[in-house]
Amino acid sequence: MTRDLRFSNEVFGFGAGVFFLGYCLLQVPGAMLAQSWSARKWLACIMVVWGLLASLTGFIQTAWHFNLIRFLLGVAEGGFFPAVIVYLTHWFRQQDRGKAIAAFMAAIPVANAVGATVAALLLHLHWLGLPGWRWLLILEGIPPILCGVLTLFYLPDRPRHAQWLTQDERDWITEELRREALEKEPAQHPKLIGSLRQPLVLVVALSYLLMNMSGYALTLWLPKFLQQFKSWSHVELSLVAAIPPLCAIPAMLLNGWHSDRTGERRWHVAFASLVCAAGFVVSQTASAAPLVVAGFALAAMGNLAYYAPFWALLTRMMKPATAAASFGFINLIANFGGFLGPYLVGWLTDRTGSHLAGVMLLVTTAALSGVVILSPGIRRSVAILRPKDNR
Repeated sequence: MTRDLRFSNEVFGFGAGVFFLGYCLLQVPGAMLAQSWSARKWLACIMVVWGLLASLTGFIQTAWHFNLIRFLLGVAEGGFFPAVIVYLTHWFRQQDRGKAIAAFMAAIPVANAVGATVAALLLHLHWLGLPGWRWLLILEGIPPILCGVLTLFYLPDRPRHAQWLTQDERDWITEELRREALEKEPAQHPKLIGSLRQPLVLVVALSYLLMNMSGYALTLWLPKFLQQFKSWSHVELSLVAAIPPLCAIPAMLLNGWHSDRTGERRWHVAFASLVCAAGFVVSQTASAAPLVVAGFALAAMGNLAYYAPFWALLTRMMKPATAAASFGFINLIANFGGFLGPYLVGWLTDRTGSHLAGVMLLVTTAALSGVVILSPGIRRSVAILRPKDNR
């Protein structure tokens, strides 16, 4: 695509990142709609609209088209992730939430791995005068449209709507979640704006922003990072790009499971951040192709292992009265990292002539993400929760 449309690294990095400017717009409204309206209807709308816009990406001709469609894709997808996090709090107890979030987020590396493999096949297409990369983008919009329709008919909003649970099971999980909510509920509801301005909310948002800078830059730039090995064809490169996300799947599931088992969240988050930073270092200090790929795989493992204990920690710390808005607000702030990371990598690459400076920026942001989550404010808040299941 960048060759056919003559995009520079900076143009590609900006277009890849501008998605997150649109993505930020619906973070708070998206979470609150899932809480107060219907997660089922909201998620279905998101997937259908996103699928249509994704297919339109295959028809872009200029950088302006690229930037516009990426921005609109971000707007369409913006409410999805915070809505799912809110949705999971309607179904899973705190002590099970790390595993639940890890299982949901395992879809990310699975999609990256499967997508890379499918991309290798679709790049061979040349139908109706259009090259394979255009067909790849056009066809990728079909699965989310189909899934959106299925979601509307088959996803129950809450346990009490689930016909595949017995009445005793529905009553049990409903009562467990009600009891947890009462334990966290303050005597008086705090004001929403005041809650979003709390230092604790801003600190966790900063940690998440820094990790997103590293994680999204890795996802969007990995194929171009691997193009340094000139002997690989586009198909071989697409298949190799599937290795890091595949390696990340067991890492994120294991970190989520172990975090639930031990009840510890903060150090699981920080350790994953440092593993991500170490992987980037390996990718730049090694010269042999297998070691470079191993470094990027380690970075992907740390990046994706970060999220399950992070969100499990957050869902335990937030009060029900403001939890949905807080999730959306934190995701809003954090996803500016999805713009900054990819754009700065492209900007630094164009100015230095190599990817080294950009990747070292990602080392720094990943490491700082872990340092921030270990800050005294987080530690004090977690200490209050220590009698509970989550430390």
